[in-house]
Amino acid sequence: MTDAFDFDAYLRLPRLSGLRVSPAGDRVIVSVGRPAPDAKKMHSSLWELDPSGDERPRRLTRSAPGESSAAFARDGSILFTSSRPDPDRKPDETEDDEPAGLWLLPAQGGEARLLVAPSGGVDAVVAARDADVVVYAASVYPGSADAAADRERHEARKKAGVEALLFESWPIRHWDAFHGPRERHLFAAPIPGGEERIGEPVDLTPQAGTRLTEMDFDVTPDGATIVSGWMTSDEIGRTDFGLVAIDRASGSHRQLTPDDAWYEGPACSPDGRWVACVRAEKDEPERIGDQTLWLIDLATGEGRDLTPDLDAWPQHPTWSRDGASIFFTTDHHGAGALYRLDLATGVTTLLADDGAISDVAPDAVTGPLALRASYAEPPVPVRLPAEPGGASQRIRSFAELDADVLNLPGRLERLSATASDGQEIGSWLCLPKDASADAPVPLVVFVHGGPVGTWNTWSWRWNPQLLAARGYAVLMPDPAISTGYGHAFVQRGWGRWGAEPYTDVIAAVDGALERPELDSDRTALMGGSFGGYMANWVAGSTDRFRAIVTHASLWELRGFHGTTDYGPDWEREFGDPYADPSAYEQWSPHRLLANIRTPMLVVHGERDLRVPISEALRLWTDLRRHGVPGRFLYFPDENHWILKPQNARLWYETVWAFLDEHLRGAEWRRPALL
Repeated sequence: MTDAFDFDAYLRLPRLSGLRVSPAGDRVIVSVGRPAPDAKKMHSSLWELDPSGDERPRRLTRSAPGESSAAFARDGSILFTSSRPDPDRKPDETEDDEPAGLWLLPAQGGEARLLVAPSGGVDAVVAARDADVVVYAASVYPGSADAAADRERHEARKKAGVEALLFESWPIRHWDAFHGPRERHLFAAPIPGGEERIGEPVDLTPQAGTRLTEMDFDVTPDGATIVSGWMTSDEIGRTDFGLVAIDRASGSHRQLTPDDAWYEGPACSPDGRWVACVRAEKDEPERIGDQTLWLIDLATGEGRDLTPDLDAWPQHPTWSRDGASIFFTTDHHGAGALYRLDLATGVTTLLADDGAISDVAPDAVTGPLALRASYAEPPVPVRLPAEPGGASQRIRSFAELDADVLNLPGRLERLSATASDGQEIGSWLCLPKDASADAPVPLVVFVHGGPVGTWNTWSWRWNPQLLAARGYAVLMPDPAISTGYGHAFVQRGWGRWGAEPYTDVIAAVDGALERPELDSDRTALMGGSFGGYMANWVAGSTDRFRAIVTHASLWELRGFHGTTDYGPDWEREFGDPYADPSAYEQWSPHRLLANIRTPMLVVHGERDLRVPISEALRLWTDLRRHGVPGRFLYFPDENHWILKPQNARLWYETVWAFLDEHLRGAEWRRPALL
């Protein structure tokens, strides 16, 4: 890698995710994302890491479509999904868009073989630890008796050129796609030996409807019971989340959790007796629900709170090999934290908080492993400390990620400011390394999405290091409604988006601008999703910024309720708009339109169903009618995020040109491909 950290250098960095450890603890694999050869999309492959860190990673899979969703089988074979073509399919049977099939790479090496290729594709895989059983999620037409019937229905619609959908219930959309005509089901099957394929897998959820949309699931070590998230909707479309236990032999379902709260992220214990999960109280307009780590007796359904005194929100529970403890992560003061809970004593121990920890794998023979990331490094594999007080240690992986090679242009500092009510507001400041009091640099403020969220980890979408490379400082504040600072801090901004969340951002900016390395006369603000909402609110509330970038932003909250994918769920924060729309109207930034003078760059993707394109079209129309200078960057092939590499390049080029124009007085430079 060269010294220059530009977009091309950023794009070349390997994107690590999905770290997994074999049942024996001696093998570690990770998914690595890079741009495809045509640079039009991202491509992933599976690599094996040396847990001792002595050797460089070794590539395990190679195909044009790529591989993902990896899991180890009992014997150490690797299961994964890929849309690589079926090697036994006749030429006239080849699909234009090959669905993802389930493949197996033998533990002893050799070629990967196809196990099953449903016409709707496989999207997630879990294998039993102590049995040759695999459970996977695939999309099928409701009522299809078998794979042949499903394929027949697919071919009939395709031949007729029909894309219409008929809805009779709620919800009808999710993120970037309408539900239907297929629905997500869970299937279970024995893992065949030799060169055999899976015969006719058992559909465990034939009446799933939309209940399994993006739900996590796990299987007991003996493969007998599957525990899955289960999403339901009430009569007006508000969603709830619980867990169901499914008997693999009979297919019978048992509701595992009451409807008093939301239960998600199930993890089965090594002895198959328990399920750990996250329990979240249901949100209400008066109070956002608190979250805790929950333990459920799989036989009786009885549950208990494992972290009643922890003022943090547990995520991603992972069992130790002996079942004596549970590891989990939380957001933690602008970073991430890893905790270990001892079940015998109930003691919760903070093990690491030196970065955002993910993909925890406690079973490696060389010690617990995970991925660690921050704004100073992309995700890298690390060995975790076994006891508190230690630090996670990098293990050798890809040369581009080596600490002495990864020459990032920005230096990170943790800042603290005081809000008007005395509350401490934490922020990250990413400064160009050459910034000084003699040469102060312009400041760009990032506002995070969520709205419940935090700035604490490397981003492949909004990366402050790319702005630092161009001489901008970036401030990333965590205002009220941010996680990692306790329940009361989130509650402080709940249902009051234009109050404390806004004033906290301004307090953080005021505090940062006391730094002599920052030019207080050259500031801009950017935000996406809720951050885009805040960008719009800021634009109507102050003229202190020279430019504002608003991405996938909310503009008119009452209309948004009826167009977003899960509109009724917003009633848990702002109430029923049909009975009382006052909260929507009070905190809707469109009311402040007449005050806006700041030039604005509006960015939106056509396929965004969480914040539909109608929000951007209304915003852009209102800005033009009121003479607000600005531009509108529209992506017809993107959703809530800009994911395709060349689209991301255009996003950055447009943002840089807009910032240069208004913060540096440069002539507007329209990107060459726009």
